[in-house]
Amino acid sequence: MPAPLADKVSLVTGASRGIGRAIARKLALAGCHVAVNYYNSHDEAESLCAEIRDLGRRACALQGNVASPDSVDEVMEAFRKEFDRLDILVSNAATGVLKPALEMTLKQWRWCMETNALALNLLAQRAVPLMPRGGRIIALSSLGATHAIPGYGFIGASKAALESLVRTLAQELGPLGIRVNAVSAGPVDTDALKFFPNREELLNAFRERAPSGRELTPDDVAGAVYLLCLPEAGMVTGHTLVVDGGFSMSG
Repeated sequence: MPAPLADKVSLVTGASRGIGRAIARKLALAGCHVAVNYYNSHDEAESLCAEIRDLGRRACALQGNVASPDSVDEVMEAFRKEFDRLDILVSNAATGVLKPALEMTLKQWRWCMETNALALNLLAQRAVPLMPRGGRIIALSSLGATHAIPGYGFIGASKAALESLVRTLAQELGPLGIRVNAVSAGPVDTDALKFFPNREELLNAFRERAPSGRELTPDDVAGAVYLLCLPEAGMVTGHTLVVDGGFSMSG
């Protein structure tokens, strides 16, 4: 029996570490060839590509800043040298500053917005000409888009903008047979979470409140992305799928 996503071609941004790496690996296990975008983690990106090739898939590492139109152009030019189409685009790369909103600057606002929200539009503009009917675009959001989290104001605002943009793109790209969705994850103990001054508090709150009874992992988030890539999800679009073990429904 063939793999569920056999010979599909995917591009995952911010894929060298954490959730992005888990998504790239999950797609490869499901049969996808994978283009691994990274910003400054070359060795980690190349090691992931080696893992993917060991599964019998094609893989390439593409360095680039997804917040920069020129850099996205370079990433897509390099992508087209490796692949002639793009079936699945996962916009995962994210960044931000953890400070009270009243202490933030215009530069930090732009940094959050351009990397976490604008990047989705930049990637979609360049990806859509390569996408056949049945294509998938999936963006990674977080609970900060709908919940107030201390020090997370600008990042949360950028994620809210991202989810709004997902709905707009779903509406615009639906006639082309392209589905656009978001996956919103609860607290996942990745390298990124180590920058949160209240990291332990977040993880403890999750363990206490989540009905699932265990911690959320990058593989859990990757599994949700995978579900949205399946043919059976062909009528799911403009949706934000929350993956948090029930954490957010209890508070």
